[in-house]
Amino acid sequence: MKRPLLLIGAALLLLAIVLPLPPIRVYPVVAIDLVCFGLFAVSLDLLFGFVGLLSFGQAMFWGGGGYVTAILLARTQLDAVPALCIGVAYALVLAFVVGLISVRRSGIYFAMVTLGIAMIQYFCVFQMTDVTGGENGLSLSSRGHYFGLPLENDVAFYYILVAVVAISVWLTLRLVASPFGMVLRGMRENEQRMVALGYRVNRYKLAVFTIAGGLAGFAGALYALGNRLAGLDMVDWHTSGAVVMMTVLGGIGTIVGPIVGAGLFESLDYFVSKTPIGDKTNLVMGTIFALCVLLFRRGIVGELLAKLGRRAET
Repeated sequence: MKRPLLLIGAALLLLAIVLPLPPIRVYPVVAIDLVCFGLFAVSLDLLFGFVGLLSFGQAMFWGGGGYVTAILLARTQLDAVPALCIGVAYALVLAFVVGLISVRRSGIYFAMVTLGIAMIQYFCVFQMTDVTGGENGLSLSSRGHYFGLPLENDVAFYYILVAVVAISVWLTLRLVASPFGMVLRGMRENEQRMVALGYRVNRYKLAVFTIAGGLAGFAGALYALGNRLAGLDMVDWHTSGAVVMMTVLGGIGTIVGPIVGAGLFESLDYFVSKTPIGDKTNLVMGTIFALCVLLFRRGIVGELLAKLGRRAET
């Protein structure tokens, strides 16, 4: 792994640790959202940045993991950990099944297949009112327990969240730096050459699609726990579009870049909505996104890494 990338990752971890502390004092639930969306964006970057597959249905895994976890906590006596594990397992199985259908396509066809399947799940969640709460969502009276310990303290839950997300991002960085990750890069650059070398590219695509879906489901389950709510917006196609914007904004193919993009996107969305022009939040966000793409073509972190690389060569 490149040293600048590790330094940026360490800086982000340090920032996450001090977010709820003075003088920053970010409200813990807002900080929880920032960290969860960061991991969600990493899941898309693993798929888009290293294989070149742009999914417009990533919210089906994010929302699926969140809803299954919330349903188990609301309807059963399970603790948070087994409920979360089952939510992630659901996302993994769903990603494997969707991957079997979609990875043989590419480009806009792949994107449309993932979007279409995601919309099927959206309407199922909307219609299954008795189970999911329909358009009102499913609220939780409690986050449950972590090995017998209550998770009701927002700050304590946030720091547990930071720890597990940091481990997840580190493992993702290790994955893309492994021989498996080298094959993924080769597929992105020249898929036909990798086929000629004997690699079964569709199997690699299916594997990374499943991993990315599980990672998104894990992030969604943590988000539902943190907010004590699984809402219909979690499975909406707008959420899939938002995570694409986060990934592009931070820097495709960098892993840590999408975390920066997610933090910037969610922070702007939160603070702009509380200003006098809050009713025009989407217009403001779209303008800011367009400016950032024009000024930072590789994304914020992508441009930073490129400049550091050029400086090291001179």
